[in-house]
Amino acid sequence: MGGGRTCPKCGTQNPPGAVFCNLCQEPFVRKSVISPRPAPMLSFNDAAAGNVRMSRFLFLLLFAAFFGLGAVIGKAYGSLELGLSLALILYAILASTAWFSGSSIVLSVHGATEADPVAHQRLLNVVEEMKIAAGLPMPKVCVMESQGMNAFAAGRKPEEATIAVTTGLLDRLNREELQGVIAHELAHVKSRDTLYNVCAAVLVGAIALLSDLFLRDTFFFRGRGRARSAGGERGNIAFLALGILLALLAPLAARLLQMSISRQREYHADAAAAGFTRNPLGLASALEKISLGGAQVPGENRGTQHLFLVNPLRTFTETSSGLLSTHPPTELRIQRLKAMAGERG
Repeated sequence: MGGGRTCPKCGTQNPPGAVFCNLCQEPFVRKSVISPRPAPMLSFNDAAAGNVRMSRFLFLLLFAAFFGLGAVIGKAYGSLELGLSLALILYAILASTAWFSGSSIVLSVHGATEADPVAHQRLLNVVEEMKIAAGLPMPKVCVMESQGMNAFAAGRKPEEATIAVTTGLLDRLNREELQGVIAHELAHVKSRDTLYNVCAAVLVGAIALLSDLFLRDTFFFRGRGRARSAGGERGNIAFLALGILLALLAPLAARLLQMSISRQREYHADAAAAGFTRNPLGLASALEKISLGGAQVPGENRGTQHLFLVNPLRTFTETSSGLLSTHPPTELRIQRLKAMAGERG
């Protein structure tokens, strides 16, 4: 085949410009493209525990930001109880909507359909193996039609969990790599990260909505606000100014905290997956292939990008801004997994 590419692993001839070998799926791009820095050996148990602690701390900060904003808005109008009550009611409404319909909406948006027992037998077998290793009930397994390589988990609790993977991922990953990906998603299920994601998203949305309501009332109904504060105390004016400042900054701060939580949960799921498979290099190899072959998914959007194994909309590298990343840099994730492999050896 003139001008074709010969696979260095199996010797198969492939078309010019091929990224993966058609037979063994070995990437043609040298793995040196991803050049992780030397790292100390890392215990996946220690890594998992550390990231859980950090994500919980960040989640508490997000709750504090939400109720702090509600309290300041209440004081601006002369009633702390009113502000806290409004915040609680708003959160309850948004949380109940996400709780009862969040998973089905995500699956529908991305065109995920239930896996066929015959066509997707290897996938179902791997999920069966990994759910036993993780000590979880069998999740519902779905497939998304896409040449990109990606996966996500959804569900309020392990008994209602769903794992969805793309057809591109099934076609290009070998069994050990697929085990690593499935173990990662089951780690999210076991750690209730799907619930964390729902709660964090609801808090971010509630903060944005609460801020918007307060700013609209302050600037579009100024007369009423002045009437309330004219007979009040000077302290109310100070709280009004503080409320305006927080309403402007809180949505951005909440979004940054949500991204930080997402990054910590991804690191934790990587570490937990290494524990389930006892083979950190399987997931590391899968991430290398995904970084070379693309992570696009059907129906990709900003509202669900943090749910996926790799962000389908944006590639995060070591030079990317950490504050604006929904995922850790893939290079660093691979580096940590290889460090865990060294620790096991």
